[in-house]
Amino acid sequence: MKKVAIILSGCGVYDGSEIHEAVLCMLHLARQGASYQCFAPDKPQGQVINHITGEEEQISRNVLVEAARIARGDIKPLTELNTADFDALLLPGGFGVAKNLSDFAAQGADAQLDAHVLAACKAFAAARKPAGYCCIAPILIPRVYPAGVKGTIGTETGVAEAFTAMGGEHIGCVVTDVVEDSRYQVISTPAYMLAKTITEADTGIGKLVKRLLEM
Repeated sequence: MKKVAIILSGCGVYDGSEIHEAVLCMLHLARQGASYQCFAPDKPQGQVINHITGEEEQISRNVLVEAARIARGDIKPLTELNTADFDALLLPGGFGVAKNLSDFAAQGADAQLDAHVLAACKAFAAARKPAGYCCIAPILIPRVYPAGVKGTIGTETGVAEAFTAMGGEHIGCVVTDVVEDSRYQVISTPAYMLAKTITEADTGIGKLVKRLLEM
């Protein structure tokens, strides 16, 4: 049985992991006979957003504790992720990627990754183990792989330009498809960067997971 490490970034589209994407990733892995273990950074969130009003709340939440909601409590601190124990890596999207796994939301093309996130992603890259990035998560790819690595955010111009400015080669992609860079064993899909419905997100994520396990 293939085993996949999933890195979550909290719980909720505006300040953590996009819940639909995270659950669809888990569902497709399970349906294809793979097992998974969730991880998240054990640190305060960059922001806490009221998901009804869209307003920032002046309270503190922990990324790992919030992500545990999606993982049904079965989650470990990212510092415990050992690449040797897994066959592949998978990162759902959500603004937590840009606020908790990196500072892309504030710094744009000058963004840097959380040190533990960078170490984990680079470890899979160095081991030539496949990795899948969904939605906004592909913005991390140019910081993990060599210059010219291919990936997609879909068709969102501003983020695509940032991807290129960070050293990647952005490939436009429809919501139901994926972009693969076979040189580096990395694959990405737009998901809710473009998806208007959960079924649209599901199609692209399903393709990504299938290909990830084949790789």
